[in-house]
Amino acid sequence: MRLPPDATDTAALVEVVRITALRPGGGASYQGEVVAHWAGNEITEAFAAVTALPEGGRHRCGFSPGWGMRAYESSLDLMLFEAAFCFRCHEVRMHGPAVPPALATQFFDADAPQAQALLEFLRSSAPRG
Repeated sequence: MRLPPDATDTAALVEVVRITALRPGGGASYQGEVVAHWAGNEITEAFAAVTALPEGGRHRCGFSPGWGMRAYESSLDLMLFEAAFCFRCHEVRMHGPAVPPALATQFFDADAPQAQALLEFLRSSAPRG
């Protein structure tokens, strides 16, 4: 899978979001609880996990993402991009000023070990309790 290259080079903070509702449109973010903040090596590890996702075919579930990432630049004023992952229909949707149209919708093999590792990485970010 491909991420916006300029954004991955400049991201200073990534929020991990447990998505509870689709984005309302108008450039708004997906709704949900921010369960973790990543910086430094955690961002590098997260982006490596995403870019390691093998391409896959389109599946139909209606797109119901459970997890997302929001990447911010160093002032934390500008969200570079948000990626929402649906592990049922194997789709990633991205939006934000750093996302070219060609990267806005991508498909991955959600059954691949790399995808399962990413899902576990996201789940392990959420507080237990």
